[in-house]
Amino acid sequence: MQLEPSTLETINQWLNGNYDQDTKNEIQQLVNAEAYTELTDAFYRDLEFGTGGLRGIMGAGSNRINKYTIGTATQGLSNYLNKKYPGKVVKVAIAHDSRNNSDYFAKITADVFSANGIVVYFFQGLRPTPELSFAIRQLGCRSGVMLTASHNPKEYNGYKAYGWDGGQFTSPDDTEVMNEVANIRSIDEVKFDRVEENIKLIDEAFDQIYLDKITELSVSPEAIARQKDLKIVYSPIHGTGITLVPKALAQFGFNNLTLVEEQSTPDGNFPTVVYPNPEEKEAMTLALQKAKEIDADLVMATDPDADRVGIAVKNNEGEFVLLNGNQTGSLLIHYLLTAWEEKGKLDGNQYVVKTIVTTNLIEAIAKAKNVTCYSTLTGFKWIGKLITELQGKKTFIVGGEESYGYSIGELVRDKDAVISCAFIAEMTAYYKDKGTSLYNALIEMFVEYGLYKEELVSLTKKGKTGAEEIKAMMEQFRKTPPATLGGSKVTTLKDYELGIETDLNTGKVSQLDLPKSDVLQFITADGSIVSARPSGTEPKIKFYCSVNAPLADKAQYQEVNDQLTAKIHTVMQDLQA
Repeated sequence: MQLEPSTLETINQWLNGNYDQDTKNEIQQLVNAEAYTELTDAFYRDLEFGTGGLRGIMGAGSNRINKYTIGTATQGLSNYLNKKYPGKVVKVAIAHDSRNNSDYFAKITADVFSANGIVVYFFQGLRPTPELSFAIRQLGCRSGVMLTASHNPKEYNGYKAYGWDGGQFTSPDDTEVMNEVANIRSIDEVKFDRVEENIKLIDEAFDQIYLDKITELSVSPEAIARQKDLKIVYSPIHGTGITLVPKALAQFGFNNLTLVEEQSTPDGNFPTVVYPNPEEKEAMTLALQKAKEIDADLVMATDPDADRVGIAVKNNEGEFVLLNGNQTGSLLIHYLLTAWEEKGKLDGNQYVVKTIVTTNLIEAIAKAKNVTCYSTLTGFKWIGKLITELQGKKTFIVGGEESYGYSIGELVRDKDAVISCAFIAEMTAYYKDKGTSLYNALIEMFVEYGLYKEELVSLTKKGKTGAEEIKAMMEQFRKTPPATLGGSKVTTLKDYELGIETDLNTGKVSQLDLPKSDVLQFITADGSIVSARPSGTEPKIKFYCSVNAPLADKAQYQEVNDQLTAKIHTVMQDLQA
């Protein structure tokens, strides 16, 4: 195997350019070993600074996360900020998670910002992503950076960039930042020389400001006071949640918290799990074992940067069952709207938010409570953007997406597992105080609004040809949408790339009021929805399938649930026919 000329040129730039000797030695070893596959992957392109920032495998190379790709991203972001706010003091906040090298990359980020005349508020220790989002607004910053790769495997790290409102950049700013990063042609343009007086440290005292504001949002303190000994098991899965989740639960009034000790120490190697992702049953194994030992009421686990949370509750046979993101999000929204209603706080000016691939059960609940429900594109940044747009006009209660990310109140503009853990515990106490359980509340919610069941099916193809196959698949769906899915006629096609909705019965076309995105939705006469969404970064397509049916009473739950599982299977077969 030979290296492509362009790849070889990039390798030589790194070997001969202004890079440190350790980096050059690492590259030279690969060259000497003729490790062409590894060299190609590390150098065949520049690691793309996308709408959310950077994410990749750590190591030497233009397509890796390292001092130089982090430095280049920060130089580009600095150039954007200094052009956007000329003659003004520009402030940014920086935090990092528990991943290997996150603290080092955070320091590099601070060095480059400070060298560009930007004032840096720097979290001294590891902290959750949502606290960074909060800090940006609280400290009057124009931007912020979180060093994290969320729940990716341990080899990864990343760089999440935020705007002035504490949300990730959206159009047009995201493109402007990406262009500034792409415009840096040489490492010599990156200013690495730290200016100490531009760096201000944030210590633990700041945590208390955040925790106090979270506690102010509590809706059912009386129920907590009566159920303060609720048995909670919590795991931070070796991540940042340990810094704030136990404190938030204590401040809400819970005094019977059991930590999963084996996962409580921050560790970027994530030694007890395959993936540090609370969406994966495997990552919850130790927490579930602990819950059985102590007969817990609630199990919660957060991912390394504490923006997502997975939970488990006891069913009526005393077994712990994991809830998915749609179920937990629906429960949170139902609880909060019910509790606000009971306190007489709903006056028609409140709203909730979900994404277009998140369960429509949320819409049904909001409609029944006369609360506006908005749907945004996939990604919490769109929820954050809407909160900023409506601030001062309407009151945001809660929002969430199917991928285990939720937020309550207007403190942050990103998923917040710290706030979510506090409110999931409050919700559990609320139902226990009424003599029931979170599991029973779930089934009762289904009886009231219908049993909604969702499944995500991912189809991965190989390489360049795979990407072309997926593109062809989307084109085919656009031209000839399926006539029926799961035995029900497809009546509506929503094409978010073209920004149009087509009534397939009448041919009537209307506009969709959302930014463009390569997503297709097929909606059937019986309310089933399938969303097809290709990945922007790999040859992969995701199908989000949602079906529903009435549930007459709790006793029929298992039977109807099984019917819906079979229906999802049929729908997916119809799609791939």
